[in-house]
Amino acid sequence: MNKLQLAATTKDPDVLDELSQDENSDVHYWVAENPNTSPETLDVLSRDKDSDVRCSVAESPNTTPETLDVLSLDENWRVRYRVAENPNTSPETLDVLSKDKDSNVHCYVAANPNTKPETLDVLSLDENWRVRYRVAENPNTTPETLNVLSRDEDAYVRSRVAENPNTKPETLDYLSQDEDAYVRRYVADNPSCSERAYKYIKGLEILKSLSKVST
Repeated sequence: MNKLQLAATTKDPDVLDELSQDENSDVHYWVAENPNTSPETLDVLSRDKDSDVRCSVAESPNTTPETLDVLSLDENWRVRYRVAENPNTSPETLDVLSKDKDSNVHCYVAANPNTKPETLDVLSLDENWRVRYRVAENPNTTPETLNVLSRDEDAYVRSRVAENPNTKPETLDYLSQDEDAYVRRYVADNPSCSERAYKYIKGLEILKSLSKVST
């Protein structure tokens, strides 16, 4: 078995630590990918000159919040977005990444379950609709932020607001009259939907069905 195969398959953290010091960066990559690599070894590899290695460290479930905090400042946006995606990343680091120059990073911050409501509130104003979409479906987003997003120009964003269990009945009442049928359908399926809004949506569906029959 060669070193690459060993780095990819061994379950021994000590062997992985030794392999992390190999001259070959491809070996480093497979060490970083290995689920048995210790947090200490990953911390060393977080300073590897190869960005692919650092990417693997950034997405590893064994990487500590402290190491991820350092990697959040990496020059390579692909490393930073993996930090933003990692469930071990702290709310404080995610807040820093929410101000990243790359909107792809913002998307992953908005989707991370550790992102604070205050950070999500800021991201709800992002010019990229994909970021707002992720904010609208995040379980940490407040009813107040969801209410603002219910007026979003993008129907995909509004549909996530309609589906979010944090959305208030008053906001759902507003969305029950949305021009997009999919948004209204999500409103009707939301447990917080009021009886009035539900009847209104179902009434529209009946009217549309009747109009199709008559034509």
